[in-house]
Amino acid sequence: MASPKDYSAEYPFSKRHCLSISDYHRMDIEALLALGEHYQTQQKSRQKAVPVLAGKTVVNLFFENSTRTEKSFEVAAKRLGADVISMNVGASSVKKGETLLDTAATLNAMRPDILVVRHGASGAPALLSQKVSCAVINAGDGMHEHPTQALLDALTLRTTFGGDIGGLRIAICGDILHSRVARSNVQLLNILGCDVRLIGPPTLLPQDADGWGVKVFHDMETGLKGCDVVMMLRLQLERMSGAFVPTKREYFHFYGLDRNTLAFAKPGAKVMHPGPMNRGVEISSQIADDPEVSLINQQVETGVAMRMGILHALAENQDTFMRDSFQDGFQS
Repeated sequence: MASPKDYSAEYPFSKRHCLSISDYHRMDIEALLALGEHYQTQQKSRQKAVPVLAGKTVVNLFFENSTRTEKSFEVAAKRLGADVISMNVGASSVKKGETLLDTAATLNAMRPDILVVRHGASGAPALLSQKVSCAVINAGDGMHEHPTQALLDALTLRTTFGGDIGGLRIAICGDILHSRVARSNVQLLNILGCDVRLIGPPTLLPQDADGWGVKVFHDMETGLKGCDVVMMLRLQLERMSGAFVPTKREYFHFYGLDRNTLAFAKPGAKVMHPGPMNRGVEISSQIADDPEVSLINQQVETGVAMRMGILHALAENQDTFMRDSFQDGFQS
């Protein structure tokens, strides 16, 4: 089996952070997906990964609750040999009034190699990246972006459909307005050549959605026509102030996914969901638990491999950055 070095050499990755899909070109994305695919193959064959992060420290700093993302990064980093620190923000100095920048200064003094950040404020990881000397990964910031989720979704689709996913018609349905997953996926899927659609009630669609390079629909029957993939999103009630939908029951009637609604899509269409799911609100258990159509479990499994690839790429590039900085300082 080829080593991770072989994969990264095929598509040289030169970015220092993983903050936004918009920071990446097609070749950057291909480099990360190639590494993710490498680790996915290793997982399936139950081979141990080369400890490319041995001696490095990864800090998980989650200001919002998370199960899938935080644990996925923790498992990924440990499989690559890193020392992992998951900070309990609820018991940290943040709860005592410490500012984000003070927290950044404290963490920077500990000299971590990679900082994985989830925060309720859009732009928080980007701000941290300007204040620390390590690589920063955005694990979700407010309603802005969730780039690693988009990358693992793309890898899941490549595995399912056999390589190039250009030309696939993909519908992202539900609470687009509050979804950082939708924003990252739209950007990434457009770069990979997919035909992306957004479906949802007018109250849950951003006013500028028409400018995202997608087609916008307000009813499931029309929007799902000919779709290869249906990506459902949960109602993010915690980000809502006021009534965006009449009732959950009525929302499911018009925008929930069950057998009857999925029939509007292309025969054999696959279903995705980033989690956590609100069963009976945006998706029925009958669909979510059907291995013939649901890719939800595959998304979780792929998440570890994809995040291993991201950690590997950033750690490798961090070494290059530090070496070049040292040489520049020595020469000056």
